[in-house]
Amino acid sequence: MSDESVISSRSLTGAEPWLVLPAALAVPPGAGAICDDEGARKIGRGAAEGVFMGGPVLVAHASLTARRLGLSPPARSPDLLDVLELWAFVRPATFCAPSPSGLALALGMAEPRGAEAQAAALRDAAGALLRELADPAYPHREDAFTLAETLGRAGWAWAERVTGALQAGPLRPRQYRGSGLDAWSRLPEWEDEAPRGEAGSAPVDSESARIRLEKLLQASGLDETRPTQSDYAAEAAYAFSPRNEEGRPRMLLAEAGTGTGKTLGYLAAASLWAERNQGAAWVSTYTRALQRQIDRESAALWPDPAERKRKTVVRKGRENYLCLLNLQDMVQAAQLGNGDLIGLALTSRWAMQTRDGDMTGGDFPGWLPGLFATAAGQQASAGNLVDRRGECVHAACPHYRTCFVEKTIRASRRADLVVANHALVMTQAAFDGARSARGLKQDGETAALKRIVFDEGHHLFDAADSAFSACLSGQEAAELRRWIRGPEGRGRRGRGLEQRLGDLCADNEAAAKALQDAIRAAAALPGEGISGRIAPPSGEVNPVGPIEQFLMAALEQIRARTSEAAASASSEFGTECAVRPATEPLLETARKAAQAIAAVEAPLLALARHLEDILDDEAAELDGSARARIEGALRGLDRRARMTLPGWRSMLAALQDGGDEPDPDFVDWLSVETAFGRIHDVALRRHWIDPTVPLEAAVILPAHGVLVTSATLSDPIAEASGGDLFGMARMRTGAARLIEPARTLKAESPFDYASNSRVIVVGDVARDDPRQTAAAMRELFLAAGGGGLGLFTAIRRLKAVYERLGPDLARAQIPLYAQHVDPLEVGALVDIFRAEQDSCLLGTDAVRDGVDVPGRSLRLLAFDRVPWPRPDLLHKARREKFGGLSDKGRGYDDALARARIAQAFGRLIRRADDRGVFVMLDAATPTRLFAALPPGTEVQRMSLVEAIEVTRGFLNPLP
Repeated sequence: MSDESVISSRSLTGAEPWLVLPAALAVPPGAGAICDDEGARKIGRGAAEGVFMGGPVLVAHASLTARRLGLSPPARSPDLLDVLELWAFVRPATFCAPSPSGLALALGMAEPRGAEAQAAALRDAAGALLRELADPAYPHREDAFTLAETLGRAGWAWAERVTGALQAGPLRPRQYRGSGLDAWSRLPEWEDEAPRGEAGSAPVDSESARIRLEKLLQASGLDETRPTQSDYAAEAAYAFSPRNEEGRPRMLLAEAGTGTGKTLGYLAAASLWAERNQGAAWVSTYTRALQRQIDRESAALWPDPAERKRKTVVRKGRENYLCLLNLQDMVQAAQLGNGDLIGLALTSRWAMQTRDGDMTGGDFPGWLPGLFATAAGQQASAGNLVDRRGECVHAACPHYRTCFVEKTIRASRRADLVVANHALVMTQAAFDGARSARGLKQDGETAALKRIVFDEGHHLFDAADSAFSACLSGQEAAELRRWIRGPEGRGRRGRGLEQRLGDLCADNEAAAKALQDAIRAAAALPGEGISGRIAPPSGEVNPVGPIEQFLMAALEQIRARTSEAAASASSEFGTECAVRPATEPLLETARKAAQAIAAVEAPLLALARHLEDILDDEAAELDGSARARIEGALRGLDRRARMTLPGWRSMLAALQDGGDEPDPDFVDWLSVETAFGRIHDVALRRHWIDPTVPLEAAVILPAHGVLVTSATLSDPIAEASGGDLFGMARMRTGAARLIEPARTLKAESPFDYASNSRVIVVGDVARDDPRQTAAAMRELFLAAGGGGLGLFTAIRRLKAVYERLGPDLARAQIPLYAQHVDPLEVGALVDIFRAEQDSCLLGTDAVRDGVDVPGRSLRLLAFDRVPWPRPDLLHKARREKFGGLSDKGRGYDDALARARIAQAFGRLIRRADDRGVFVMLDAATPTRLFAALPPGTEVQRMSLVEAIEVTRGFLNPLP
């Protein structure tokens, strides 16, 4: 063994028994290394596989390690010790990127470079975490010891070492004698408070906003006030001034280039308004990453963590939060041998430490459920721990008083700043609007939607498109059946209407009858396994019920109207075809499907009316628990009986009555979703051609002030041709139809892009050849020394490039990660990419929109081709409506692609001292698509060889 191949690691020989650790294995793509008491050294893939399978061994993310070795996700084993699980036990609800480097950095160590250094760091991280447990100051050690004993009985690989470390410190007599699994019984309860009342109308003037901004900057340790940021805060105050007439909100479209400091700019105005008017200002984002950033930056407003927790609330949909009843059910099942007790125990430990119970983008380690395979050989999922099906029993739940969702809802009613997402704001506003139209009270958490900041405002159009669309699919209809009838298969979990409402309706004959009628009618909806009946891989089709027959007719029309080549080309997205002209089988089955849906809708509406009557007639007798249950049930019934089902009937009616002429306001089409070469679902879909119509009605017009902000709202091409600089933004936000025109603001970025960035279009790479794309990205990534982000417009090409890149980069000690390949969610991949300064990442538009990586971790961004909008039926209709006639809609396509390129470029330079190279590997890229890049950027066209040299020289200049 040569000196160069060994990195010394402190020997643990002679240490406490709980600190004696096995070898650590690190497996970056195409490489492998182990570290034991003799040091760290490289090993081949075969040897690494032997160490991994033979154990005992330390790893970081067992499933990802197995994927690197070409193995199936491993089951739990006493010889396979995942250090990430140890982290989840020792530091629950604390961030860590799921890799050896992520562990090292989270523990304050230097970033390990190369496989040997990563293996050594992994072993050192395990030792550091165990020593932390042994520290006498470790908090709640008695509770930790109780849970560790339970985990030991369940066969947890770390149990003996963890209990040994905890016993090395002082253990007081335990007051708590449980298993440690029952977080649901030990969490604090929420308490109701008096209503806050309607917010006031005191204005926020520009000068006050400037002064508040200066104070925020000082609290953040930033003494310098940038003029553009101060001007931005002053202009943002307009959205927080009182409106003069109903339906005429104060709306501001504000573009703020990267580095302007727009977050603190609008927080200055928003916090002043909330303070003066005793109301909540809502900040809505498109990505989870920005939600976390806003939450962090609110520390400048309220430095005390306890006060900030009261003043700032991150609000998401119910499906994002841990359901304590689901956790209890799954823990009890796992104790009987049906489930992953160890993973659930670590989740329970997290539940005792979490800030708000958010499992998607909060402080829950999203990588935890995927570390090991389940007994069925599939990756575990946190999906069953949240209420994604709307089955909450509300006040009937034994954990209602400790429920994370209820706590967050109540906290949002008292907060000064509510950080939400576009989808929640829109769906809740539409729901509240429908209730108000019927004279019912609005949901308290969004009745205060009067002052809204839409950050990442360039996504507002797409968010509205999703929120106000309708989809009648096999999976959606089966989900509704399950919501009504409950789980009908053996071993399935869930709660139907009978279980949720039966006792509330027992003394009301009309309500009880409506409930039973709805349950019977729902039998006509598709059940589980619909795709196997209407599109089996082999054998005869066997549709059950009118809706399955309709969807089978839809599938036959799609097959008849699309070519085999087109279906193959669309395999990543599925296949679609226009509804009109409809075939006779489709029209006939549509009529019967509409009748079946109406038969479900009628008793659900009746049930809702009877529950409303109970609230009214029995107001003096109903206790708070029963009232809360009925109100919760009404919210679910309203969404389905007054929104979803009428939407389905409307689509089917339009199909039968509309003839061959398309609806001027909507696009209806049929689609097929595929997965792994098989049909997963069939659907009839309806989208607004202009989704800002319902956006304006449900959200914009009822508000008093709206600020839409982003780094990319304006379109310089439109201004250059004599048009409106913000014309596209007005159209895509609903501002174009306002009686009182929206104000606009354009604040330039303070960064020196001419000095700190390069924009290159490579002219000699064939974009349709994955081998050439892979070779180009490989050489560019190597020239940059890592820190490269490769963006793709198709998953198929991403995977093809990944397979060729990994080994070559590994030889240069550059780790490579990829969306749709590695068994990690996008957020976890970005966390690793951010933590490892020289790693590279491949992804699609989800990565482009959600990545925030300042510094050298992102210094090269390469697009495989121009991100043109996908020319599907919906886009074609919008291009015809918005694109104009002179250039056949080319300007509309250009504007969308130009905005995507500008957004991607904005990911590259996040700080004043960042340096980055933007490369487009598509020789046909029109220069006009770069018009939205910041002033100072210059587009250069050159060969790949020249681009490599420019990249190397610019990013790694000689001293």
